[in-house]
Amino acid sequence: MTVQRADARRNYARILAVAEEEVAAHGADASLEQIARTAGVGSATVRRHFPNRRALLEAVFSHRIDALCARAVDLAEADDPRAALLDWLSALTTYATTARGMADALVQDGTDDAGHVNACAVRLGGAVDPLLHRAARAGAVAPEVTTADLVSLVTGLALATEHHRDPAAEAHRLLALTVRGISPQG
Repeated sequence: MTVQRADARRNYARILAVAEEEVAAHGADASLEQIARTAGVGSATVRRHFPNRRALLEAVFSHRIDALCARAVDLAEADDPRAALLDWLSALTTYATTARGMADALVQDGTDDAGHVNACAVRLGGAVDPLLHRAARAGAVAPEVTTADLVSLVTGLALATEHHRDPAAEAHRLLALTVRGISPQG
């Protein structure tokens, strides 16, 4: 039984590593069958570890989401709440434009199951809410702006610029234009 668990852990790690490469190359629609072939396992093994595409995408993006959440926590007590929030938005924009498929994963809430909530967006929200509320209390962001609004905004920028010659640069340029509209302090 210990051998099975070790094999299962190796299969999981191999599938996840291959999935990260495939999603980076082909986006959220990367072929699960191709992932299985490249990982050297059967489709059933992939589905045993990841029962649906959403589960696989959430695992692929989990590490980076953790880093974004940690960044939000680190910035939550920064001296300048506006600069802290903009720093975090910049980090999210960079990641969303360089990790093909992340924007799609954040946008596809409910497509697998009407009651399903995207775990990536929920984790981001939990980490960013204190940062956003502090910026709003300081008057750096309009009080009606929500974390979901900010994630949607960055998701939209990433999707809108994904075919641009330099998606990250264009998304950051558009974010800067947008910030002037959501931040009363310019």
